Amino acid sequence: MRRAVVAGAFYEADKRKLEEQLRDCFAGSGTSREENESIIGGVVPHAGYLYSGNVAASVYAKLPPADIFVILGTDHQSTGSPIAVSKETWVTPLGDVEVDEAFVDDLPGAIIELDETAHRYEHSIEVQLPFLQFLFGTKFLIVPVGIGSIDEGMAKEIGEVLADTIAKTKIKRDKKVVMLASSDFTHYEADEIAREKDGYVIDSIIELDVPKFYKRVYERNVTVCGVNPVAVMMIAAKKLGAKEGKVVKYATSGDITGDRSSVVGYGGIVVT
Repeated sequence: MRRAVVAGAFYEADKRKLEEQLRDCFAGSGTSREENESIIGGVVPHAGYLYSGNVAASVYAKLPPADIFVILGTDHQSTGSPIAVSKETWVTPLGDVEVDEAFVDDLPGAIIELDETAHRYEHSIEVQLPFLQFLFGTKFLIVPVGIGSIDEGMAKEIGEVLADTIAKTKIKRDKKVVMLASSDFTHYEADEIAREKDGYVIDSIIELDVPKFYKRVYERNVTVCGVNPVAVMMIAAKKLGAKEGKVVKYATSGDITGDRSSVVGYGGIVVT
């Protein structure tokens, strides 16, 4: 069992209070629940719900029901394999979430390793699960993949492997799969600077231009903590037929705290 490690910190630990918190996130997202069957992937933030919950909810409000959600998290902890998948059952205050083991078994082990230690204390995937449980109950499985420090070439290899496995899963098992890349954007800069930098980077995500995305992140030193998960999602989505991204909502922590001197940026993006 992979037990929740940030319940009570990033989100409420009590089931009833968490459900109330999630309702508030969706109410405050400014986005009605409008399922879009053409969504292949998305970008969602992973900060505390107080700060980024509304942005995350804006993406979840658009997601169609899926059999499998592939969740690409970043690696804040630097433990375990840099590209790690989990097979354990994940537990949140809303219940258990099972992994699609058949999908994991279809992944080439030399590229994406089975490594539970890499997920033990990492929050970027965990914080996504209550949103899915709130919307879809137990009618989905997940594939949690943690991605640490890799280069663009490796991101391309992982993205293509995921796309091939998703296509195979559709053909062999008739399963609908949606990918989610967990990432925040600029960290601890003035609000005006964060918005300018993040907009510059997000434009390349909208275009699904991975080389431009990496170039813009590094040339402006934009502190996108999930740069590699986002790139992998874009690569896989393009191979699966995606044409563009669309920003559903953007905000900074300053919108909540009122302190715009040092903020974190949050982008909610869907890819179709």
